[in-house]
Amino acid sequence: MTVQFIDDTSALTTFCDAIADSPWLAVDTEFLREKTYYPQLCLIQVATADHIACIDPIALEDLNPLIDIFYRPDVTLVFHAARQDLELLYLLTGKLPANLFDTQIAASVLGYGDQIGYGNLVKQSLDVELEKAHSRTDWSQRPLDAGQIDYAADDVRYLRDVYHLLLKQLNEKQRLSWLQEDFNTLSNTDTYEPSLNDIWKKIKGAGRLKGPALVILQQLAIWREQRALKTNRPRRWILKDEVLLDLARLSPSATNKLTQIRGLEPGTIERHGQHLLDVIAKAKTIDRALWPTIKKPTLLTPQQDAIVDAMMALLRQFCHEQDIAPSAVASRKDIERVVSGDDSVSLLQGWRNELIGHQLRAFLDGKLTITASHQRLNIEQQG
Repeated sequence: MTVQFIDDTSALTTFCDAIADSPWLAVDTEFLREKTYYPQLCLIQVATADHIACIDPIALEDLNPLIDIFYRPDVTLVFHAARQDLELLYLLTGKLPANLFDTQIAASVLGYGDQIGYGNLVKQSLDVELEKAHSRTDWSQRPLDAGQIDYAADDVRYLRDVYHLLLKQLNEKQRLSWLQEDFNTLSNTDTYEPSLNDIWKKIKGAGRLKGPALVILQQLAIWREQRALKTNRPRRWILKDEVLLDLARLSPSATNKLTQIRGLEPGTIERHGQHLLDVIAKAKTIDRALWPTIKKPTLLTPQQDAIVDAMMALLRQFCHEQDIAPSAVASRKDIERVVSGDDSVSLLQGWRNELIGHQLRAFLDGKLTITASHQRLNIEQQG
């Protein structure tokens, strides 16, 4: 099948007319983010049963004919690891498509492994080895050669077949409905609009701070985020995480104190020094009741830790029997929460509970026992 490279309005309109009746579209994007806060959209790949195209958003001023199809309520958009692609669409249009299918999520409930990469999934499901020659391509550069275009087209060429195969397997195992909650999360705008007040939680090492230092870090993180948004520059280009942490710990009140912060360059102090001091000073005035806090995990007793170990073994056994990745059902932290008495965990809700959660709860209630014989785990219901 010939791959179209579309970089003019007439060709885009013709292509959109040709795919208008397709009930699904396999979609992927190429983008750069190394030098900007917002991802720079460089290429959109689209495939149907009869068409494959690589569409150039750099050359095209108007993508509306394609966007209109993406947002039709009777069209399902098929992605692999959809979140970043959907973030691009959200930034481009301010909304999200209604019908999604993510082959990475689907693969996790069919035994292919959790968060499996596209290349590995294509190999496992279709026995096709994808080329890797252009994996480091700068997709913003033009012109793209034939090899680069064909490489990009592979991201949707095989996605079509993977989609239909996984859809067939999901229907055979009656698991398609399991995915709706995860797909709904992907199509929720809240997923792509994190609260400014919570940005500090992304900073590695924030958990070691407390009290006044934590509220200062929160306010500095908000300032950096707003600055990065305004200038469209990566956060780390404004201030590195480790500098934010030191500013929060040391709480400098004068410019000469800023020079003592390792990694805080003279040029940065000249441009932003007074702003940083103002943010720190204002943070110190915030009422204690409004300070951010870090929820400490419940410490389990040695006996509870042993119960968690046993439940993890049960989880792996049940998932093996059901041909599903354990991490798609629950993490160790989820099980720790269950042992601590938290019934709100997703493990005890919906399909996860119907499949496995209720059995782990039975074990916790003494209604199920496990023994080992000849390197095999034996599970017995009690009563």
